[in-house]
Amino acid sequence: MTINLQNQTFELHPSGAAFWKEEEILLISDVHLGKISHFRKFGSAVPHKAINANFLRLSEVVGKFQPKTVCFLGDLFHSDLNSEWKLFENWLSYVEAEVVLIAGNHDIISPLKYEKLGVKIHSEWQLNGFLLTHHPENRVGFFNLCGHIHPGYRLNGKGKQSLKLPCFFRRKDQLIFPAFGEFTGNFMMKLNEGEKAYAITQNEVILIENS
Repeated sequence: MTINLQNQTFELHPSGAAFWKEEEILLISDVHLGKISHFRKFGSAVPHKAINANFLRLSEVVGKFQPKTVCFLGDLFHSDLNSEWKLFENWLSYVEAEVVLIAGNHDIISPLKYEKLGVKIHSEWQLNGFLLTHHPENRVGFFNLCGHIHPGYRLNGKGKQSLKLPCFFRRKDQLIFPAFGEFTGNFMMKLNEGEKAYAITQNEVILIENS
């Protein structure tokens, strides 16, 4: 689904990523690499193949859009270094785009580690009237692109049937990105007047408005 924000074009992808066409930036939030390995280490029954699924999805979406820049909107890694760092290093070796990380609350790995890999780290990024952050922020004069919340939306059907879906959540001057990573969970949002949810199904993004 393609949307217009501040006269700029963004393609919302079912992976949870979005491509900013004018700037050729691929935006991705809350991948939480290392989370699966962390939980498996402490005995959680999380399938090992989910680790590879994260990197496969990253490669697929980068391959589709061929961006000049890949910008992670925080929480790229879930915690400290573990075995997935090597996988990340390997993934980066195949990425031709510039890679930028907007640091999130889970990004506790030393910036020096990222810098050695050529990854640029910022606390925020102001670009063409947009403010790119991890936590949602309201700042006069900017449209905020952010993550952190892992937004989701509950679709209610007949009877007691319902379906919980991740979503991009649109407020007046803000777009909150869904979590990209596997096993990250969603926080169910409620639509107030003027707000929109771009819910993600298996193969498409659908618009939900407060009627």
